Amino acid sequence: MRLFIQIPCLNEEETLPLVLESIPRRIEGIDEIEILVIDDGSKDRTVEVAQEHGVTHFVRHTRNMGLARSFHDGVDYALRHGADILVNTDGDNQYPQQMIPELVAPVLRGEAEIVVADRQTAKIAHFSPFKKLMQRFGSWVVNKAAGTDLPDAASGFRAYSRYSLMRLNIVTQFSYCMETIIQAGNKRLAITSIPVETNPKTRESRLFSNIFQHMWESGLAILRAYLMFKPYSVFATIGTVLGIAGLIPFIIFLVYAAQGSSGGHLQSLLAGATLLTGSLLSFVIGIVADLTRINRILQEDQLELTKRQHYGDALSARGHLMSQQSADDGDLDAPRRIA
Repeated sequence: MRLFIQIPCLNEEETLPLVLESIPRRIEGIDEIEILVIDDGSKDRTVEVAQEHGVTHFVRHTRNMGLARSFHDGVDYALRHGADILVNTDGDNQYPQQMIPELVAPVLRGEAEIVVADRQTAKIAHFSPFKKLMQRFGSWVVNKAAGTDLPDAASGFRAYSRYSLMRLNIVTQFSYCMETIIQAGNKRLAITSIPVETNPKTRESRLFSNIFQHMWESGLAILRAYLMFKPYSVFATIGTVLGIAGLIPFIIFLVYAAQGSSGGHLQSLLAGATLLTGSLLSFVIGIVADLTRINRILQEDQLELTKRQHYGDALSARGHLMSQQSADDGDLDAPRRIA
């Protein structure tokens, strides 16, 4: 059983040693522990510091490409090098690396495909009351969209089984955290969480400049991900609202007509006709979007098969709870530099 611990980094030469020194070197049930540093265009000594601490696995971006792309490229590297479980942590030492054994335990026991660390945000001292409220609200929205029950959907401290990584496809450019949960929930992957206590704050977030940007970007990511799986319900809701709103002017017109004073109320008919047309278009768009969803599902099934061929994985017993047979790992490619 091979575990990869990936650490996305952007100028983390000061905090990276704290992360690397606190990562467990032995975990029960794990035969090999590999550390992967994803250098997302760092301008400092991040890579040199990692090498000084014995890291041999690297993915390097020549420029900053963002957290979502870093996660995607780290997953690709880990799968190509035979990862059975992937743990994602951060280079700023926010997360307690000593909890990694507890994080991977549900995957090892066959209880979950994805494990998300609950930071217990209500207890984090440097979080403002507004940020704590928004974290709870954001998790509630994600859970509604995914059909899950996770207390901290925004946490990036996670463990993924090989099988779950084959099923997930990152399309956002901001942060993968919300999107992967919504995908996993709608694809019926088993997800659970464990409570952790975060380390003291070391720096400000580099993912966003302020909480309002984070809220906006996260909201768009959640909406896009939800639309991928439930497009008809969204457009049907819009169509129903427009339909009801469109009927009201017609009812008003008929009331006045019954009273013998229909003149002067033709604008009600125009407004109603416009709203009803919008309602009809919403239902039509919903049907087309739902057919597109079905086509995307078929394409994702084909993509999963392509991934298994690419990574030399045939439902490996190490990587999936329900698998029946093992398969040889694919060829191990050398670390690459991504422009």
